Amino acid sequence: MIVNKINFGNNLILAPMAGVSDVGFREVCSILGADATYSEMLSCRAMLHNPKKTELMTITSPFEKIKIGQIFGHEPSIMAQSIFSPLLNNYQIIDINMGCPAPKIVKNGEGCALMKDLTLASKIISECKKVSKVPISVKFRLGYNQDISLEFGRMCEESGANFVTLHARTAEQGYSGKANYEAIAKLKQSLHIPVIGNGDVIDKSSYKEMLATGVDGVMIGRGAQGRPWIFSELLDKSFNGNKFEIIKHHVEVLRKYYDENWLTLYLRKHFLWYASNIEGASQIRLKIAISPSINESLEYLKELFNK
Repeated sequence: MIVNKINFGNNLILAPMAGVSDVGFREVCSILGADATYSEMLSCRAMLHNPKKTELMTITSPFEKIKIGQIFGHEPSIMAQSIFSPLLNNYQIIDINMGCPAPKIVKNGEGCALMKDLTLASKIISECKKVSKVPISVKFRLGYNQDISLEFGRMCEESGANFVTLHARTAEQGYSGKANYEAIAKLKQSLHIPVIGNGDVIDKSSYKEMLATGVDGVMIGRGAQGRPWIFSELLDKSFNGNKFEIIKHHVEVLRKYYDENWLTLYLRKHFLWYASNIEGASQIRLKIAISPSINESLEYLKELFNK
């Protein structure tokens, strides 16, 4: 997949995940094979009126190959103005979020709520495209409560999007049920711009199933949580390194930027994901859940991975 001379290599992409895809996680995923990585969702209004609130979320890593900044909002003029924010200077592509199902986002008319108003969604894309010096992409779902992905995808293309990503569930589904790969295949067949498929890629079998849809790229979200080495595995580069060292690297990157007290609480979910699906890990997970420090949690994980 090549977009405006930007080559996506093996077309393996780490999904934008609010509260998950921090700079440390993106760095280890990039080292292990992710060709492109997204920032967490960046509020256009915050970038313009309270940039300090967003600044830490826009830190990037030199290991990231293709950096994509994901913005969200519902006001075309504000979103277009945010494209000029210096906080986006490190990104080679800007993605517009039109798929987030979180209630606090949807109630503001943002994220997947925009799939209810194609006229507004189109205006947002076209206004951002007019002023952007980098490619614009759009990430969306099947629809809010029914599948309108073909209609919405065509609108994105006509409005100027350089490529789109489809998470093949509706907003009402959230993350339940199975992603609709048939809908992804139909969207790919209907558009002239590249299509990235997203949803339920967790191993080699599901990866092959996604590739069978004909997509130009494969995006992995929850399948990478606690398993950044999934990218190496999908590329048939079996990861034989020390998984604990990868976890430690993730932590070391974040410690450069964040307060230790905040980081102790934030990293707990990552540590619990790292300790998932490992035989005999239940007691370790309980200890991590109540651990008062990062170093103590790391000792538990070291013990687990050295077994």
